[in-house]
Amino acid sequence: MHRGVGLAFQLNRKMAASGGEPQILVQYLVLRKDLSQAPFSWPAGALVAQACHAATAALHLHRDHPHTTAYLRELERMRKVVLEAPDETTLKLLAETLQQKNIDHKLWMEQPENIPTCIALRPYPKEEVSQYLKKFRLFK
Repeated sequence: MHRGVGLAFQLNRKMAASGGEPQILVQYLVLRKDLSQAPFSWPAGALVAQACHAATAALHLHRDHPHTTAYLRELERMRKVVLEAPDETTLKLLAETLQQKNIDHKLWMEQPENIPTCIALRPYPKEEVSQYLKKFRLFK
């Protein structure tokens, strides 16, 4: 058995044995809201693509982490939460905070323009990362 999968299985088995439910894992994305507004006015499809790129990259980069393997083991139960950052500065500040706190994530940079568009965290239990995301509201 792959080491990461075995560890995730052991974590879930320990929780079940102690009477607890397996952890619910969530992948959080923080997408720049200002890109949908003037002067950028990106179409909805372009913004969705940015979130997809970031999510895919974060899952790939952290594919061996036990939380990621557990998250991908049940595709029909994946949970994602898409939050909005008002602008580039706020997104970059969040990336710096996540880096300082050792929270695994990917800051997606749209190329060739080199524009930061979205941050995706690897899957985490909500309680481990909610303190860093509580100021962001759901993307609308």
